[in-house]
Amino acid sequence: MWRIQVVLLLAFSAVSDAYGQDTDLLSLLGNDDVTEYATAAFKTNRVINLHSLESTAGGVLDFKINHRFGFINGGPYEFFGLDNAMMRLGFDYGITDQLTVGIGRSSFQKSFDGFLKYKILRQSTGKKVMPVTLAVLASSSLNSVKWADPTRDNYFSSRLFYTYQLIVGRKFSDRLSLQLSPTLVHRNLVATRAEKNDVYALGAAGRIKLTNRLAINAEYIYVLPDQLGPDYHNSLSVGVDIETGGHVFQLHFTNSTSMIEKGFITETVGQWEKGGIHFGFNVSRVFTIVDRTKHR
Repeated sequence: MWRIQVVLLLAFSAVSDAYGQDTDLLSLLGNDDVTEYATAAFKTNRVINLHSLESTAGGVLDFKINHRFGFINGGPYEFFGLDNAMMRLGFDYGITDQLTVGIGRSSFQKSFDGFLKYKILRQSTGKKVMPVTLAVLASSSLNSVKWADPTRDNYFSSRLFYTYQLIVGRKFSDRLSLQLSPTLVHRNLVATRAEKNDVYALGAAGRIKLTNRLAINAEYIYVLPDQLGPDYHNSLSVGVDIETGGHVFQLHFTNSTSMIEKGFITETVGQWEKGGIHFGFNVSRVFTIVDRTKHR
């Protein structure tokens, strides 16, 4: 019996020594040999109106429903805006974890839109340290409303609008994420000579996580002076994200009617101080189209 005990003791010692050597080796390697990327800075690839620094995961289809009621200052007669509504239906697809494409259709101005978004840099620690996430967005939209005067010369190009945007942001902690979005909107046709075809703006957005399923979002878009008509204002939106499994519900208040870049950046007419505020919601539902884990 004592021989068996000696053999077991020697075997245990050998295993312990080997484990200790492996552990020492791993400790020497440390975390610097592993790159850890920041995730879930925002719950979806939108803050409210603005694109967030997040992308749709590769192989995933994100079906979006965006809904805006009328202005609250419509009063009881308009049921505080609930009698009226605008909406957008869209599909975003992650070609890779860094490249997302999307299309959509809005009832506001009967617009069609499409975008391409590429994440150039990803915030990371460890072997590869990157303090921020950087993405580039290019989108275009088409206004399909019938011409106001069909008897004059109308050009298809006058219906087109383009947006180019950089998105730079950082997840500072598990609870706080911030981003900036310098933007250029090009409009082929403007209402008056006083308005600019090229409009420069700067968007700022943030998220504060309250619980694993609840967060507060806010965004503000500052348009540089002397580019728009006097009836247009900067867009301000605040909201709450609620995650329920495969869905993310975003309840929000905003003074912007449109849900695409050229609209909420250059055509916002609501004023918060006068009750020109929409209540609305975004619904995001994701579907895995290509399961990449099966192809590894």
